[in-house]
Parts: sequence; structure tokens; C-alpha cells
Amino acid sequence: MKKAYDYIVVGRGLAGINFCEELRRHGKTFIVFDDNSQKSSTVAGGLYNPVILKRFTTVWKSELQLKLVLERYQELEALLNVTLDYKLPVYRKLTSVEEQNNWFTASDKPRLTHYLAPKINSNTNAAIKAPFGLGEVLHTGRIDVKRLLEAYHNFLNKQNAIVEEAFHYASLEHLETGVRYKTIAAKHIVFAEGYGVVKNPFFELPTFRPTKGEVLTIHAPDLKLKAVLKGPVFLIPIGADCYTVGATYERVDLSHNTTEKAEQKLLEGLASLINCPFKIVDHVAGVRPTVADRRPLVGRHKTHKHIYLLNGLGTRGVMIGPDVAKQLYAFITHNAPLDPEIDIARLG
Repeated sequence: MKKAYDYIVVGRGLAGINFCEELRRHGKTFIVFDDNSQKSSTVAGGLYNPVILKRFTTVWKSELQLKLVLERYQELEALLNVTLDYKLPVYRKLTSVEEQNNWFTASDKPRLTHYLAPKINSNTNAAIKAPFGLGEVLHTGRIDVKRLLEAYHNFLNKQNAIVEEAFHYASLEHLETGVRYKTIAAKHIVFAEGYGVVKNPFFELPTFRPTKGEVLTIHAPDLKLKAVLKGPVFLIPIGADCYTVGATYERVDLSHNTTEKAEQKLLEGLASLINCPFKIVDHVAGVRPTVADRRPLVGRHKTHKHIYLLNGLGTRGVMIGPDVAKQLYAFITHNAPLDPEIDIARLG
């Protein structure tokens, strides 16, 4: 293993992978530390969707993020020789005449007219409960996050660019020209460890508000759904008549243990969407790195100039990851200013 690198990256979730891709594209050397302890990316639905359907508002920086998403995951598909990006429409179940009217009003707003189809689709699938119809969101899709994590892990392995062990913060030395971790020297270190940042002694993050999420995988051969369906829960087709059902939000129990309470909540939401038989084939939990102001946490340590943070992607890591990784790389390499909304300097 090489002992000197441009970067050490701690974490191999969506944040870490996107930053590694910035480094790879610019010819920088790096080594990744990951002990597979963080599960937020593994429970991610993987949707890229420019609209917050609960409030009919656009996602923060939706236009830029969509552009970067399509570019980044296309590059990753070519690099890893796998299919990651599945173009899927998202349908919002409408539950009343009032919601139908709200849909038409929202689709006529300047910021939403590009994303919301200005009509209501009649439901023709007998397995779906939607007597008031469905609203279609445009420019949407699903990234197969599970396949991405597995394929990128294999890629790093082949490049001898991953160390599969916990990172011990006390072993990090601060040098004038960079950092040293045990026998490895690097010019910079980027912590992209998701919820694991709560154990990181270098960063105090008063606005960090992690949330546990649980999702089910069901097998429903009679459903035949070719789109994402949004109601009280998301129902996402993942192939072979299987669907992801998610997700819950829990702020107190931040373990990676699944719970009967969450399962029941997901099943209640599912019961309002479908009326066909199904079988639960998986149930997983993970803790999302969410932030009180719903903006990522990106930037440089206050005193250690070679230490950086890339965190707080929350529930939209697939969409936010490419943008914040690009910004952090430009900040480190060219001293380009970070968007004030993501800069950890906003924490004081």
C-alpha cells in the first residue's frame, strides 16, 4: 500500500463516494477508511426528485442538483460497469378534490411548472388505491444505492485504495504540510462519516440532528407498478416484483436496530396505497446525518487547516452529494468560496 497520498477520506457513503469521484477526476491520490458501521446510505431509497411533495415546493437548488446528478451517476456507471440510474416517474397520490385543486395550483407556479405535469392521471391499476387520481412529477428517477456501494467498494479494493477498519482519531497527527495517520501521510483529510461524526473530536456541530430511518422491502407479484408512488410512504419498484417501502423518522432511538413500531407505521402507510397481497422480505434501519436547518455541513476545521468536513446530506444524499463534493474540492484546491448555506462557518 502506498504510504503518501493527496487525501485521506473517512467514510464510504454517498458523501465519501462523491468526494472520491472529484479526486479521481482531477488525478488526485487518495485512501479511504471505512468500517461499514454507518448504514444511512444503505437504507436510502435513492430517489432524485426535485419537488417536496408534502408542501409542493422545489428542492433546494433543484435545477443545479439534477444536472450534476445525471452527470455524476452516468460517469459512475461507466467507471463501474453497472446500471445505477433508473428513470422512473414519481406519482403523488391525491386524496381529495382539494388536493386535486392544490396540484393544479402548484403546477402553475413558475418554479414548479417544469416539474409538475399540469394534469391528473386516472388510476388504472386495480392493485392501487387512488380514487382521486395521481399527479406526476417530472425529471425523476432512482439511483440503485446498494449496487453503487457494493460496486464502489470493489473498485476501491482493486485500486488498493481502502482500509476496512475503524478510524482512530487519537492517531491523527497534525503536520505543517498535512496530516499523518499511523504510517500514512496525506496533504488533507476529509471526514465524510455520516452519523459517525458524533464521535469525531474535531468538530462540534450544535445543529446536527440525526434521524433514524427504517424501510421495508416487500414482494408483491400482483402489484405491477412501474413508477414510484408517494402517499403516507414512498413505494419504490426495485425489480423482480420487489418494492422498497419507506421511510420512518425517529430522533430518540438512534440504534441500527429495526423495530416493530416502525414496521407497523410503514404497513399502515402501505395499506392506504395498495390492496394486493405482499410479503415482507427485508427490514433495515440506518441513521441519517440530518441538520436542524436542513443544509449540509461542509468546510474546514477552525484551527487545523488540513482537516475538512463533508456531512449532513440528510435524506437527499443522492441529489446533494455531487454538488457539495464539487464545492468542497474547489474550496480546498482553489480557495473558491463555499455556498454560505452549507459552510460550517455558519455555526459560529
